[in-house]
Amino acid sequence: MNEFLEAMIRLGAGAFVMVAVLIVSLVLKGFDRRFAAWLQARVGPPLMQPFYDIAKLWQKENILPERAVSWSFMGAPFLALVGSLVLLLFVPLGPVTGKVEGWMPLLEGYGDLILVVYLLAVPSLMMAIGGFSSGSPLATVGAQRELVMMMSYELPLSVVVLSLGWRLSKLDLGLDALSIADITSKPLWGEVGLLGVIGLLMLAVVFFLIIPSELSKIPFDAPEAETEIGGGILAEYSGNNLAMFYLSDAVKTVAFTSLAVALFFPYGISGNIGELIGTPLSGWAAFGVDLVFWFIKIELVYFFAVTVIRVGAARLRIDRLSWLYLVPLSVLSVVGAVMLYLDTL
Repeated sequence: MNEFLEAMIRLGAGAFVMVAVLIVSLVLKGFDRRFAAWLQARVGPPLMQPFYDIAKLWQKENILPERAVSWSFMGAPFLALVGSLVLLLFVPLGPVTGKVEGWMPLLEGYGDLILVVYLLAVPSLMMAIGGFSSGSPLATVGAQRELVMMMSYELPLSVVVLSLGWRLSKLDLGLDALSIADITSKPLWGEVGLLGVIGLLMLAVVFFLIIPSELSKIPFDAPEAETEIGGGILAEYSGNNLAMFYLSDAVKTVAFTSLAVALFFPYGISGNIGELIGTPLSGWAAFGVDLVFWFIKIELVYFFAVTVIRVGAARLRIDRLSWLYLVPLSVLSVVGAVMLYLDTL
């Protein structure tokens, strides 16, 4: 009976987290569009525009192309959204350190960073499958580009993740090297020397530069390039299928930026606020302060890693994408890993 009750509590908590993050992810997209408009000296859409877009798409008809493979074409958007939502059960959302207990992932202990890296690939893989299933030559080209990008950015992403875990294991603190909870509970910045800090900075730069490619944002939107292939992967999608891809992208955005914050900047601010006002914060007050601080952190990460680059850069040609950007990122990640290794000597 106790196990059943615990399972029901976890199920309810998981549903609450997913709904809350769906709302937060659309708010984040609203801020992104407002900030982009501000950088371009435009008025921009209202903050609630992503909610209006989803509501409108959900009322539209799903159109099945004549030559599409119906079961995979219709199933890909649903699996993409499910894959993004499952990510939320393994990635820290909200404050993870500070005066309050960390809000650890609901399934902490059932999966580690390696699983998270695999889950990050699910939405992109589903988009590629949907493109190949559509029967459209434009969508097929977009799907091919998506797979090329995946093969390019997975290497530096894996190097960053494994390097952090390996360096944590060298601290001999009895921590699980690939546990997100252990990595966030013991930030490496204060545990390494000068060479280690340089290595961590390199890995942080690599991770942050991977964000726009992982999310297929300009200059890495070649799979969906409207001016080249008319929307690419999404060219044949409409109605709630397109809405599910939109939501999948929004949720993955929150999950990936939260992972960046958890790996490199898992600090709370409630303790500092308490010292500033002369009254220590605890309980829900401290949690609320750190929760707001977490949202500010993921917004800043998204602003500098995606919005600024999207506004100030043009799309990269697909044949130059890997060699001129992602291969150098891979090299930089390896150099950062070497610096972490030299720090242990």
